[in-house]
Amino acid sequence: MPSKFKLVLFAPEIPGNTGSIGRTCVALDLELILIRPYGFEIDEKAVRRAGLDYWKHVKLREFDSWDDFLAREMPLREKLLFFENTGAKLHYDAPYAPDCYLIFGGETRGFPREIEEKFSHQMYQLPMFSTEIRSLNLSNVATAVAYECLRHLL
Repeated sequence: MPSKFKLVLFAPEIPGNTGSIGRTCVALDLELILIRPYGFEIDEKAVRRAGLDYWKHVKLREFDSWDDFLAREMPLREKLLFFENTGAKLHYDAPYAPDCYLIFGGETRGFPREIEEKFSHQMYQLPMFSTEIRSLNLSNVATAVAYECLRHLL
């Protein structure tokens, strides 16, 4: 088994996406980190429904804010990989490494401007070739990125 990496949701807004991402985390034996504020209550039925009966197995940690996450987790800057549809580089080129953090912004708001500016060189996106679409579903993106990271670490 490769070194563990972590999936981080910054201010998630849709409970079903969080539940689905939690299910992916269980499948890959990964920790799911949630950073407040949430657009829902974590015990909502919709979270559990999307996570099915796997939700009870999610290795979940919660933080009150981005600053709380940085202070308590103390991640190395180079281990923080952000995924946003405005990223300048493709997710294939991210420097996946053991113990990295795959960080995803809220579904409609993404990341705050200060995070995007401070970490602009660490922002990645999945390719989209059609002009008919603005973004991909967060749970699909998180799953695709998680498996790409796994592929690099195997």
